[in-house]
Amino acid sequence: MQGNEPEVNILGISAFYHDSAACLVRDGQIIAAAQEERFTRKKHDPSFPKHALEYCLREGRIQVSDLNYVAFYEKPFLKFDRILHSYLAYAPAGLKSFLMAIPLWIRERIWMKELIRRELGCDCKILFPEHHESHAASAFFPSPYPEAAFLTVDGVGEWSTASYGIGRGHRIDMVGELHFPHSLGLLYSAFTYFTGFRVNAGEYKLMGLAPYGEPKYAELILGELVDLKEDGSFRLNMKYFNYGVGLTMTNEPFNRLFGRPPRKPESKLTQSDMDLARSIQGVTEEIMFRMARHVRRQTNLKDICLAGGVALNCVANGRILREGIFDRIWIQPAAGDAGGALGAALFAWHQVLGNARQADNMNDSQRGSYLGPAYTRDEIHAYLQSQNIPFTELTDEDLPAKIADLIKAGKVIGWFYGRMEFGPRALGARSIISDAQSPKMQEEMNLKIKFRESFRPFAPSVLRERVADWFELESESPYMLLVAPVAKERRRKMTDREQKLFGLQKLLTIRSTIPAVTHVDYSARVQTVTEKHQPMYYRTIKNFEEKYGCPVIINTSFNVRGEPIVEAPEHAYLCFMRTNMDYLLLGNFLLEKREQKPLEHDIEWLKEFELD
Repeated sequence: MQGNEPEVNILGISAFYHDSAACLVRDGQIIAAAQEERFTRKKHDPSFPKHALEYCLREGRIQVSDLNYVAFYEKPFLKFDRILHSYLAYAPAGLKSFLMAIPLWIRERIWMKELIRRELGCDCKILFPEHHESHAASAFFPSPYPEAAFLTVDGVGEWSTASYGIGRGHRIDMVGELHFPHSLGLLYSAFTYFTGFRVNAGEYKLMGLAPYGEPKYAELILGELVDLKEDGSFRLNMKYFNYGVGLTMTNEPFNRLFGRPPRKPESKLTQSDMDLARSIQGVTEEIMFRMARHVRRQTNLKDICLAGGVALNCVANGRILREGIFDRIWIQPAAGDAGGALGAALFAWHQVLGNARQADNMNDSQRGSYLGPAYTRDEIHAYLQSQNIPFTELTDEDLPAKIADLIKAGKVIGWFYGRMEFGPRALGARSIISDAQSPKMQEEMNLKIKFRESFRPFAPSVLRERVADWFELESESPYMLLVAPVAKERRRKMTDREQKLFGLQKLLTIRSTIPAVTHVDYSARVQTVTEKHQPMYYRTIKNFEEKYGCPVIINTSFNVRGEPIVEAPEHAYLCFMRTNMDYLLLGNFLLEKREQKPLEHDIEWLKEFELD
């Protein structure tokens, strides 16, 4: 805006499927964004993002009455049209699901405008971009590119399950779409369900499990389940799926095809589960590769932006980058439905209101995705004193060296510093960090800190300027959404016996000089770190390199299995005390575990997270 023109405040909202979120955009700048789960402590909370939007208003120092527009991330009537048509197409099958879903829609969901006004307590102007328009806007508008192709792939919005198009200046234009029920996101989720993980939550686990298996079922999937075309479009054989109107993802014909029923959650993983994971991961990568190649041919643009839940599949993203289809790739860090809130707000500002967009071709406007709440020194200090928690306060100058020494000593540290990340990845604001060079750290952190499956890999944070020395990656990866191989010179040669290990036995071998972040296929989900957006995190890793010769540390999200990433100091302290972390850094305050008094009434909580 120019001169004395009033500010334009736009609130973006996504809600009612999973990962509800709110975002505040002021005059085209992203002021704040957060997922509702961080405040309610309900993982993937789908409810109206009341707490998240209250935070956004606080961060923007405005009231509801100061909002000019509210943008909801999809069109409820169009979505209801798809749901209703789907039930009619499958009738009389799906009656039970129909009786559960339709009354809720008729009573509440299709009257979204009234619901939003009631929740906010104001008569705001409300806009409804389509679901994939919100994804595309979240991909292109914050990107550094003045012009780029975009590709969005997810489960389903209204009717669309994938879309592509062109972003130029302040506009996005759709070129092509795939429609429900033919969905790559739902195909992947079907295998998530079949291998015993939770849909819309366990897809990361399936991706992490894949390197332990062999692609034994890939031909069967492409022969029976997926009719894949050269351009990446496809049709699914719906006789094997139940998600159209049912209460499960797969059905009895699916079971017969693969010769087994779905794995029961929390039961022992078998080699079959690993082979299924590897097979569907390979098929997903091939589909994404073909889609990206088609988009390049159709748009003739050298840069691409990705969003939608499937864009969180960082292995597929890494392949697109390595294949050289596009010169550059930018991925929305909140690529799933949470990012729809951000996309809807930016769509309103640029596409609906016609405001210009500045892109410098180098730096995105996502601000490192550090868009959530921060806590001041006084706020943290007041909390520690109110709970009689012992601590040491570090100066800005002393902090990096102190933490670097603790990492080298093999300590596990909860790192709570600055504004919380927006999106599912911890990026050095709400992280658990440790030594990537430790051969025992992956298993120890999985079982004793995160209370999760031992096969789950950890990600490395690496100094941006040193990434090519440690990984086969030249570009930056600030949002931990690209997988790249560990550099060959950092790998350890396997013995003949080690090369013959299969399944989870592969965990027993040390594969590189940074074994705690090297997956069994020598890959790593890389986060590159610069000083611009998270200076203290950067300086700590820099200090670790200067003193100990390694610019790489472990970075995993500050939470345990089944809980959202911590948001507030009290969340961080409880997680610290309920796990085997050694130290907790809250801002500049360092807490040592052995100085703390044990928590009371926590035995039942711990039982929830015990693993076999």
